[in-house]
Amino acid sequence: MRCFRPRSSKAADQVDKTAAVVEKHQASQIQQISKDVREGGENGAQHGSRYQLSRIMRPDDANIVGNVHGGIILKMIEEAGCIISTRHCNTQNGDRCLAALVRVEKTEFLYPVFIGEVAHVTAEIMYTSKHSLEVQVKVMAENILTGTKKLANKAALWYVPCSLQNVDKITEVPPIKYASAEQEEEGRKRYEAQKMERLETKARTEEVVPYPSSPEQHTVGFSQSSLIHLVGPSDCTLHDYVHGGVTMKLMDEVAGIVAARHCNTNIVTASVDAINFHRKIKKGCVVTVTGRLTFVSNKSMEIEVVVDATSLVEEDKGKYRAVSAFFTFISLDKENKPLPVPPLKIDGEEEQRRFEEGKARYLQNKAKRLAEKERLQ
Repeated sequence: MRCFRPRSSKAADQVDKTAAVVEKHQASQIQQISKDVREGGENGAQHGSRYQLSRIMRPDDANIVGNVHGGIILKMIEEAGCIISTRHCNTQNGDRCLAALVRVEKTEFLYPVFIGEVAHVTAEIMYTSKHSLEVQVKVMAENILTGTKKLANKAALWYVPCSLQNVDKITEVPPIKYASAEQEEEGRKRYEAQKMERLETKARTEEVVPYPSSPEQHTVGFSQSSLIHLVGPSDCTLHDYVHGGVTMKLMDEVAGIVAARHCNTNIVTASVDAINFHRKIKKGCVVTVTGRLTFVSNKSMEIEVVVDATSLVEEDKGKYRAVSAFFTFISLDKENKPLPVPPLKIDGEEEQRRFEEGKARYLQNKAKRLAEKERLQ
């Protein structure tokens, strides 16, 4: 969820002016994709296999001040990842399958995307294990009137292929060809690291999120928010399970509400820590998406978001934790400059523990950004 200063009223008019250009561009892209599919089938998959989708950003993708919701970008990222993963996993003989999202690594929101711009989402397969594959995705935002492009987002996603005949059966992933042994080894290390973290996260996220009563301003309870959603057919895959992108969009919306309630200012999604999909959510379930503050620095807020699901037709299964993640938001003034964030009032040992854990993640991410900046210099 993003809030920036209002754009010119001409922004919406640009959508109509550029429609013909977009259609021409998309027609050319479809021809290129068809060519890539034919070549992929003839030559076999290799490290760096790519897929790109593009879409013009329209008013219903954005908030009231004209910039595209972070949840919309997350949904497009997941769609591109799902397409390239499913396509790759069906290149071999055997059960037809559909790739299911199990984890999203830390996602950086580098620049905002506005109405009238075209989002180019490029997905690339970087690593495959026996039963999973890693896809790295980049989002370029293009002003097709001026030709200006900017890297808006980047993320890494992990998928597993589920058989269309039996959703609980995980099929084998066709291996890809690597340019070097070093690339394969780096991918293996990323695979082992995310596998371990997924198991650790699942073990510590089963706690019930209590709903506070009559909290005071700037406490955890004051900004805590929940969203309840009935899963319908349009939310689901061919398996009748929820698309990962749909879930991430709901999570971003709740996190944005929490941040706005705490600051009472314009807010922007700065990043998303690893999103772990612990269990599948089936059509007909009621999902409760809950967000609460865990840590606040001078200029940022960390918000824990969890998704719990309950089946309306299988009540004996009860409520279960399906997804969990940490979102980071910042507060902005009318000139898009960072504002100080009100301190978080801590109440009790449990909130203090979560605050210290959040602080550790904040310092770790800060050190990683500094190391990356030095490496690029």
